[in-house]
Amino acid sequence: MSTASTIRIGTRRSALATTQAGQIADRLRALGHDVELVEIVTEGDTNRAPLAQLGGTGVFATAIREALLAGRIDLTVHSLKDLPTAPAPGLTIAAIPPREDPRDVLVARDGLTLGELPEGAKVGTGSPRREAQLAALGLGLDIRPIRGNVDTRVGYVRDGALDAVVLAKAGLSRLGRTAEITEAIDPVQMLPAPGQGALALEIRSDDAALYDVVAAFDDADTRAAVTAERAVLAALEAGCSAPLGALAEVSEDLDGSLEISLRAFVGRTDGTFDLRRSVTGAVGRAVQLGDELAALLLEDGARDAFEPPTGHPPDPAPGGVLPDTAPVTPIHPTSAAEREQ
Repeated sequence: MSTASTIRIGTRRSALATTQAGQIADRLRALGHDVELVEIVTEGDTNRAPLAQLGGTGVFATAIREALLAGRIDLTVHSLKDLPTAPAPGLTIAAIPPREDPRDVLVARDGLTLGELPEGAKVGTGSPRREAQLAALGLGLDIRPIRGNVDTRVGYVRDGALDAVVLAKAGLSRLGRTAEITEAIDPVQMLPAPGQGALALEIRSDDAALYDVVAAFDDADTRAAVTAERAVLAALEAGCSAPLGALAEVSEDLDGSLEISLRAFVGRTDGTFDLRRSVTGAVGRAVQLGDELAALLLEDGARDAFEPPTGHPPDPAPGGVLPDTAPVTPIHPTSAAEREQ
């Protein structure tokens, strides 16, 4: 920690990122700690190119991790789905708090659901995973690539530029905007990104004092579930922006033991290929279950989903290239309302 009394939390400047960081800051303040939020601008925030061209959602994490390693901040609150699966040397995920609802949701004009959208309806998403699963449903939708924060994306529907957008329910829940949801999409139709809905609290590995504080926020069931999901992603070497969905659910077996049910999807964004498989096993085998499901997917042809269509170059590896410097700005919100501004 920077001093005996202040914990500096690094965050992107979006409303969702500062809200997520602010919620953890409030929990730390309730324990008697002084907390300072520090804004960090990443290339993903300033470059409007599609995420696949930038190298996937990992571009949002890289600059913040650099600030953490440099000692400019003490803790960061990531959306776990944005983190590359490879561990970052010198850093530790000290806690994964209880997960929000991991499902994707539809925000559509006139309160429409997916099944009610007419053929040719314009649906916005910046996610190849969502695009591939929408294509697999065979609804004849016109998928449009979009970027931007929640306000920007929902605004496309409000202004009539799009008929609907697909977003993560967790983000809307944290922002208090669930009233705008017209359908929570069943995972049978659309599996979320690995780790979607979960936060990762990351610190420097040598900060034992802060680890002791933050580790109390960890939720064992959530950690087991997202570990299994991210193991699938890692084993397939698919990257954060790949057309891959995975969802693990922890439940109690008849004998009282805990087990994980893990399912995954891979597909092509043009709808020409899609594959779903699942496995079940003991909660203590989270990584092995992820590896087993990845092997099953590969055995049944999953590699075809990650090969670029003829005439299209492959996407770059996750992580992206960031500027040498990442500007940081301290901010001191005192209420949830101020964090929304």
